[in-house]
Amino acid sequence: MRKPLIAAALGMLVLADMAQAHTLVATSNIIVRASGRSIDFTSDTTTSIRDSKVVRDAHDDAASFVASNGDIRGAQLEAAFKALRTQLPEARDASDQVLAEAILSL
Repeated sequence: MRKPLIAAALGMLVLADMAQAHTLVATSNIIVRASGRSIDFTSDTTTSIRDSKVVRDAHDDAASFVASNGDIRGAQLEAAFKALRTQLPEARDASDQVLAEAILSL
């Protein structure tokens, strides 16, 4: 009786570890993609963008946007998108996803 319970418990632990590993991989991929895409925005203007209150205030909204695959769109994030597209020519053609990831990486 104890062996099946122990085996079931170990099986559950293995499944939990696998799920956690997949989550870690997904999170790492998001960070790598955000870093890679944000390289386009790392010029002399990065300091002024990083110092922009509108962009700084949109950090939490950007995290929600990225985590929800674009389903959650906060007002502060929309304001940051507008500000970035106004200030940076290279941001005008960037997708909302790319801009949100860039905001997270600043």
